[in-house]
Amino acid sequence: MCKHILNAQVAVRAPCCKRWYDCAECHQEQNEHRLLQTFEMVFACKKCKKCFRKDAREMEDSDEYCPHCDNHFVLDAKTPQARLEVTGEDVRIDARMIKDERTRQEELRTIFDVKDAADRLG
Repeated sequence: MCKHILNAQVAVRAPCCKRWYDCAECHQEQNEHRLLQTFEMVFACKKCKKCFRKDAREMEDSDEYCPHCDNHFVLDAKTPQARLEVTGEDVRIDARMIKDERTRQEELRTIFDVKDAADRLG
C-alpha cells in the first residue's frame, strides 16, 4: 500500500531490482540504489491482478487502460495532505444542543381527570 499516492491503480516493476512498487518514492525509501529508468515498463493491475507491458515511447490514450479488465490506471495522483476540514453544515449544532419542540401529553393517572376533581368533589 502506497503512502505517497492514494489512488494507485497499478504496481510498477522496478527494472533494476525486479521488485514491485506502487511509485518511485516507495522504491527510493526501501532501497539504497536509484531507480533505473527504462522505456519498457511492466505493470500489475491492482483490480484484476494481471501483469502487462507498455512502452513509454508509444503510449497512446488507449494505453491508459488495463488490457485485461479495462481499469483506467493513468489518473491524476491523489497525494495525502495534512489539513483540518469540517464536513457538514455546522459542527456546533449537535443533537444534544437542539431543543426538543415536541409537547408532552398529560398522562391520566386515575379514572377521573385530576384538574376537574376539585369541582366534582365539592
